[in-house]
Amino acid sequence: MPARVQIPEALKQFDELPGSAYVRLPVVLGLKGCSRVTLWRQVKDGLFPAPHKIGARMVAWRVSEVRAALGVA
Repeated sequence: MPARVQIPEALKQFDELPGSAYVRLPVVLGLKGCSRVTLWRQVKDGLFPAPHKIGARMVAWRVSEVRAALGVA
């Protein structure tokens, strides 16, 4: 039996989030459909916006910036 994949609630409701909201890495990976390594490489190369630091060990992306980078703004 295959493992069940949990879809983050923010990913299910991404279209309804305000542009000022923040989403964490699992949501961005789900939207982009790429690996963690690929995403961080794209951030480093300037192909995807860098996340914002929202805590000592926590980063998140602003929804409006993710939408613009994905071309769905």
